[in-house]
Order: sequence, then structure tokens, then C-alpha cells
Amino acid sequence: MESSTALESLRQRLEQLPDPDLGRTLGELSAVHSLQLRDGRVELYLELIPPLQWVARHIEQSCRAVVEQVLPGAELELYVREKEVPRPLPSPVLPGVTNLIAVASGKGGVGKSTVAANIAVMLAQSGARVGLLDADIYGPSAPVLFGLQDAPLAARKDEQGRVIGIPHERFGIRIASMGFVMQRDQAAILRGPLLAGYFMTLVEQMDWGELDFLVFDLPPGTGDIQLTMAQRVPLTGVVLVTTPHELALADLRRSATMFRRVNVALLGVVENMSFFRCPSCGHVEHLFGEGGGARLAQELGIPFLGELPLDGLLQRAADEGIPAALHPAGAHVREYFERLVERLVLQVRRINAERVQTPPLELSL
Repeated sequence: MESSTALESLRQRLEQLPDPDLGRTLGELSAVHSLQLRDGRVELYLELIPPLQWVARHIEQSCRAVVEQVLPGAELELYVREKEVPRPLPSPVLPGVTNLIAVASGKGGVGKSTVAANIAVMLAQSGARVGLLDADIYGPSAPVLFGLQDAPLAARKDEQGRVIGIPHERFGIRIASMGFVMQRDQAAILRGPLLAGYFMTLVEQMDWGELDFLVFDLPPGTGDIQLTMAQRVPLTGVVLVTTPHELALADLRRSATMFRRVNVALLGVVENMSFFRCPSCGHVEHLFGEGGGARLAQELGIPFLGELPLDGLLQRAADEGIPAALHPAGAHVREYFERLVERLVLQVRRINAERVQTPPLELSL
């Protein structure tokens, strides 16, 4: 087979390969950027929808199989880069962050901070560059969850003389929290406008650098921080955390309505404290009701990302300053967070694909 004919046949076969997350072929996604054949080597350049950590290996294996079928014995050199995704807001905030994910709840006490911390951990475990911004000014949790209660925030001055905070790094995650600024038992006594100001300080005056994900652990409810974030931060979307209680579900409906009204994409629902599994006999008891999170996700028309158990290890891990998904005794809990994050990343890629295909309109103010 002549090299030009072989190359064209190879391109056609490669463009027929499906992206397993998006249900479209590489050709439909315009993913095959460049294809060359040199001295028996195939050089393939792909542009794929981010994030890539979970899908790149699968696509690489598929490409290698096609090259072997069309050009047996040829060596494949594969180069992959992320497609640029238009931001949902024309905002200069956090230019080095690709995906900005908020974790929200309608009410307090549903385990939102635990969910946010463990989502960040599992994203980092995949090899992604991850940050966690603890935006709950009144009740910061990150210092406790990551064992950083007595760690003051370091800072430096930039070229303009501005003071820039340096996030702590723990378990491969860059972490910033108001808890690093306040003393351990100090109360934050702030009115609404000041809350928004402190929040934006954590966003804009921290050295976040280049990140694949920045996870925002939001305070409960629909207050000043949520509204400021929706107006000024180009969020990829928001994860909604609830428990099976009807009260928590009712409050989460209001949160979902608020985020939709300000055009923030809903990535899905997580139901925490879904059930208790007896460690002795394995019996499962739904102490607070059953299936509420899944029903709410269906009602809202968004994915149900998964259930998390009511498990004493979550509290024990928090007390020890180790996220449960990394705790030596937490393998059974880690499985739930792994599945949750896989579904979350799938939804992020789908939303990013929609934005590549149909960029948001520029707003003229």
C-alpha cells in the first residue's frame, strides 16, 4: 500500500474511533489535528476535550490498535493536547485554571465539606493538578480536614507590590481557607459585602498557578458568596450535596433554582449519609430515608453522581486530618468516591464539549 493511500486510510479509521465519554467520533470532534508518516513511524497529534486524565489511555490504546491493523509494525508517536474551552463568563479571574467546580448544599450539616475535600483528593490521585478553596468564611473546614489547624498562611509580594497568598499543599492539593488567617477559636463577624470581599481575596490574591481543577467548598444556602461567585467566577458547574432527609432535599431545590437563574451549570447530585452498613453482619439500613437524592436529580434533569455511606471512618479521618479516601482504613469508602469522581469528570467533559461546540455569548455591560 502506498504511503499516501495508507495514511488516508489510517486517518479515516482514526476519525471513526469514538470518544467513550461523549458518544461522538474523533472525526466529529475534529480531534485528529495532524497525522504524518515518517520512516515507518506514525506521528499523530490529537486535540481532545478536557479533562483528559480519565480518557487519554483508553483513546491511546484504541489508536494503537488501529495503527497496528492498517500499518502492521509501524511505531506510533502520539501527542495529545487539550482543546481550549470557552469560559462561561468573559472573566479574567483565575486564568490558569481549566475547570472550576463548586460544591454546594442547601443547608448545613450534610457533609458538603467532606465531599469537596475527597473529590479534590480523588482528582489529585488521577494525576491532575488540583486546588481547594474553602469559601465557608463563617465555618472553615479545610484546616481540620487536612490537618492544617496551626498552619498560618504564607505570602509574598508580586511585581506590583501586592501581597499574594501562597496556598498550603497537602496530599498534592493546593489549599486556601479563611481558617488559615483567623486564629483557631476566632469568630468571623462579617456582614454580607465583607463576606464577598474576603471570598474574592481568596480567589484573586492567592498564587493558584496552573491547575486542572479548582474545587470551591461553598457555605450552605444561597447568600452573598454564592451570588458573587456566580457573577465573577467562570464556573464549569456546581455539584449539589444533600442527605435523604426531605428538609435537606427541599433546601437543595432552592439552591438548584438559584444556580440555574444565574446560569451556572448543574453537574449533578451527591447523596451523603445514604445508608448505614453494619460492620458485623453487613445489614444495610437507610436511617434517613431512601432514594431522595436520585429522585431529586431526576426531577432536576441532571445526573445522580452517587451515594455515600454513613460511616464512622469519615468522622475519624476528619479528626485525624486525613481525607477518608486516603485513610489507611478507608478502602471501602474510597470506592464510593472513585465512582463519584468518574461520573463527575464525565459530566465536566460533556459540558466542556458543549461549550467548544457552542461558545457562550459575550456579554456587553
